[in-house]
Amino acid sequence: MTTAIDVQGVTKSFGSQSVLAGIDLRVERGTVFALLGPNGAGKTTLVNILSTLVQADGGSARIEGADLRRDPGGVRRRIRLTGQSAAVDELLTGAENLRMMGALAGLRTGANRRRTTELLRQFGLADAADKAVKAYSGGMRRRLDIALSLVTVPQVLFLDEPTTGLDLRSRLELWDVIRSLRAEGTTILLTTQYLEEADQLADRIAVLRTGRIVAEGTPTELKQSVGGEVVEVRGPDGELLHEMPTDGSVHALREALDLIDARGLAGPAGTVGLRRPSLDDVFLALTDPDAVAGTAPPTGPQAGSQPATDTHAEGDALVTTSRSRR
Repeated sequence: MTTAIDVQGVTKSFGSQSVLAGIDLRVERGTVFALLGPNGAGKTTLVNILSTLVQADGGSARIEGADLRRDPGGVRRRIRLTGQSAAVDELLTGAENLRMMGALAGLRTGANRRRTTELLRQFGLADAADKAVKAYSGGMRRRLDIALSLVTVPQVLFLDEPTTGLDLRSRLELWDVIRSLRAEGTTILLTTQYLEEADQLADRIAVLRTGRIVAEGTPTELKQSVGGEVVEVRGPDGELLHEMPTDGSVHALREALDLIDARGLAGPAGTVGLRRPSLDDVFLALTDPDAVAGTAPPTGPQAGSQPATDTHAEGDALVTTSRSRR
C-alpha cells in the first residue's frame, strides 16, 4: 500500500512543556488510523500540526506527497479537518451552511445544491435543513460540522473526536459514513474518546503517552499484547472489584488466584472469572501501568518519556463502553 501520511520525528513544546517528543507515524492510503491517549498526551496537538494549524518545532511530515513545512498550501488542498467543537454559522440554516461551504469549494450551483441535499439526508438533517443552526441541538450541530468537511471528498480526513456529543444512533450512523469513506479510498486519521470506536473502525491504532507513541498495531495485536486472559474479581452484587491480565497459562492463573487470596480481594462472597482483553486493558496498561495489578510497564520504541502537559485542549476524558472505570 502507499503511504498517505508520513511523520518523522515531529516535536512540539509550549513554553517549557514538551508536548510531542519525537513522533514517528505512517498511515497507509485508504485506511482508518486511530490515535488514543489520555488528556495531555498530544493527540490534538499532532492533528493541529498535520492540518497546518500549528507549526512543529522539529521533524518533518508529508501528506499525500505534499511537504508540511515547504508546501502547507498543498497539504491544505489534500485534507479536511473536523475539530472537537462544531464550527458552524449559527445565523444560517443548515442548508445555507452547506451551500456556502460548497461555493467556497468551487462547486457549481446545481452540483452544490445536489451535494447539500445528499449530505442533509445522509446525516439525518433533512427535516431541519431550513432551520437556523442556533436552534439545533448539540448533536445536530456536530453532525452538520462533519457534513461540512465532506462537501468535497478529501484525500485525507482528520477527525478529532468526531462523535463527542452524539447519541448512540447518530454515532453508529457516523461510523457507517467513516467506513464508506474508507471504502472509497479516503484516508482517515481519527482521535476518539471511545475505545470501542477505535476497535470498530481502525485498521491500526497508536497509543500516545506523554508525547510519545508507546504502542502501535492492529486492535487485535494490541489486545494480544496485554495477555491471554484477564482475571476479574467481583463482589456479591456483581460489582467489579479488581482485575489483572495473565498470559492465559495455568501457572499464571494460579499465581493470580494466589494473589487474590493473599490480598483478600474477593472476600467470602466474591467471584472470580476470566475474559479476553479489551482495548480498555491496553489503554490502562500502556498509559497507567499501576492501574491494573500485574501489568508490566509499557514497551516500545518511544516508551519511557518524561510527563508532559498539552496546553491545547485535548477533549474530555476517555470514556469506556465495555466496562465501568474504577
